[in-house]
Amino acid sequence: MSSFCETAYAKINLALHVRARRDDGYHDLETVFAFVDAGDELVIAPAPHDSLIVRGEFSGALGCGDNIVEQALALLPRGQGWAITLDKRLPVAAGLGGGSADAGAVFRLVERLHGLPDDWLARAAGLGADVPACVRSRTALGHGTGTELADLGDDLQGTPVLLVNPRVPLPTGPVFRAWDMVDRGPLPTGDLRTIAREGRNDLEPGAIALVPQIADVLDWLRQSGAWLVRMSGSGATCFALYDSDAQRDAATVPPAWWHLAGQLR
Repeated sequence: MSSFCETAYAKINLALHVRARRDDGYHDLETVFAFVDAGDELVIAPAPHDSLIVRGEFSGALGCGDNIVEQALALLPRGQGWAITLDKRLPVAAGLGGGSADAGAVFRLVERLHGLPDDWLARAAGLGADVPACVRSRTALGHGTGTELADLGDDLQGTPVLLVNPRVPLPTGPVFRAWDMVDRGPLPTGDLRTIAREGRNDLEPGAIALVPQIADVLDWLRQSGAWLVRMSGSGATCFALYDSDAQRDAATVPPAWWHLAGQLR
């Protein structure tokens, strides 16, 4: 086997409706997963045993020895060791499913080279609620904790998108604990553009209370000509969708903020 590359596509939530807090501590959700055509990059090569090297702009926020990439490797039969280099381009604790996306990329590499076991979905869900969606890395409707997936008609493929993060990490747990426990109703119906426009992110107010800079990012994006601006997941990354690449590229992001321009897959 020679070396192989795989992108860990950035995940965004076009809408995220929190419906209830469960007895097990998790939450019942209705969400629309979408993916940007860029993210972290993984390179694998055959090796006597599994190993992981993390480099890139955000490598300092991660360690080796208990990384989700190593956890994913340990779950999947391959018949040989892999040396993985992870180029960490997405910010950590950012609402982009960065670790889940990395694990999803490992699953896709195993699928490409060896095939996945029949119970791959349960194995992926055991790593995290976003991991099954990140394995697929295509637009999907998520129910339950986010692991119950259904396909959606994708009329937004190729839509220009801009991701912006104020460079403030925001762990998921405190954001969910800040939810006010008010069920504001299900996702709207219609095509994907309608669902995205009329949906909401119920975690946004709590996240802004924890990281006020999120409100600054949202306000700035709303002035950039986008037709949709929203926080992704539990934050602090926000996204904007545009009708053209030119509109997106005309937005000059303040230099103190991280950003990524791409298109929806």
